[in-house]
Amino acid sequence: MRNWRTRSARACVTISLLAAAAAAAPQPAIVLIDAGDKAQWQSWISGLPADSGWQIIAPAASANTPIDERVEAIEAAAREAVKSGSADPLRLYLAGRNEAAAAVFYTISRAPDLWAAGVALGSSPEPAIDTGRIYSGNFALVPVLWAGKGDADRALAGKLAGQGLKIEWRSGDKLSVAGLFEWLGSHARPEFPAAIDCETSSPTFASCYWIRMTKLDAAERNDVLPSTRIAPAIKPALDLGAFGYKIGDPGPGILISTLPEKYSGRLKIGDRIIELNGRPIADARGYAAMMAEFREEKPVAVMVQRGKEKFRIETNVVLATRAPEVTARVQASYDAAAGEIQIVSRAVTGMQVTAPARWMPCTLNWNGAPVGKLEGTEGTRCFALRIEKELENMGPCGADGQAKD
Repeated sequence: MRNWRTRSARACVTISLLAAAAAAAPQPAIVLIDAGDKAQWQSWISGLPADSGWQIIAPAASANTPIDERVEAIEAAAREAVKSGSADPLRLYLAGRNEAAAAVFYTISRAPDLWAAGVALGSSPEPAIDTGRIYSGNFALVPVLWAGKGDADRALAGKLAGQGLKIEWRSGDKLSVAGLFEWLGSHARPEFPAAIDCETSSPTFASCYWIRMTKLDAAERNDVLPSTRIAPAIKPALDLGAFGYKIGDPGPGILISTLPEKYSGRLKIGDRIIELNGRPIADARGYAAMMAEFREEKPVAVMVQRGKEKFRIETNVVLATRAPEVTARVQASYDAAAGEIQIVSRAVTGMQVTAPARWMPCTLNWNGAPVGKLEGTEGTRCFALRIEKELENMGPCGADGQAKD
């Protein structure tokens, strides 16, 4: 009996140590676009098996924060969780519901190399596409599950998939919580993917897995790499400035939720546009349907409600177009058989390349020209590449991320 009790006690200690080790290990994390969704996601997680290990990260950024600042806050929160050891860097999942769903697509397009996958529940990605900053190349390693509504959403998902976006569509009415987490858990981000592809219009968002573009130059052309930008549709819009409105608001009308910095028009955040040419606007979908009826630019009148006050604004319907931004793009691949890293870039004159020791020694080729040999025996090595006077140079990374002289 004593021996049995001893073995039993040892077994309990072993189980406790294993449980403690599991709890201390980095866990899969769902990073939310909107912190207001935290309670909903936590309730879903509470219904999963106790050892599922999922955690929620909710960045401190409001819906009124400019979108690129929100992306930076989301990115910072994810990286901090990885740095603290609580989140598994290869199992970070981006999630947004309703109005935040479109921002899932935008955030992945801005910072693709953080995410194993994304999930957009509810609203359409069209607001993100309308920014002109959705690049299909950035989704090559990041699948997105879009739980939408109806045939129109399904058709849009098919169209986007045909344009290179890695998107899976499901009916929101049929997707279960268990199915959602099963889909998320089936994806993991490779630490050093053998082939990468990223496009950006901003040096702030220039990280691409094991490459970081450190210097962009639009004059450095390369017609081999066209843009992967998904072009926004030309849509009728009211000439009242680039206002944003709450898609999921029940109405009446549309609730103005964002306005450009230094906006000088007559709208204010919290206003409602409730009529268009004397026709009541039921809600956001009704507004979209009414605007879709316009085929040409013309004068119109809208009724705005501000608190208890209502006033009329004479304006115009314009066919809004957005000139595409100048972008930089980098494609790179590692060929184990040849012992070579091939990099092709456009509008990039400086970059960092971080390679694992298992890839070395290998040669590095940039835009068709050999630039050096990478060598190392353990860990990772960082090399800085730059173009000076049309010649590619390579050296170890300095503290500033540039090649050392």
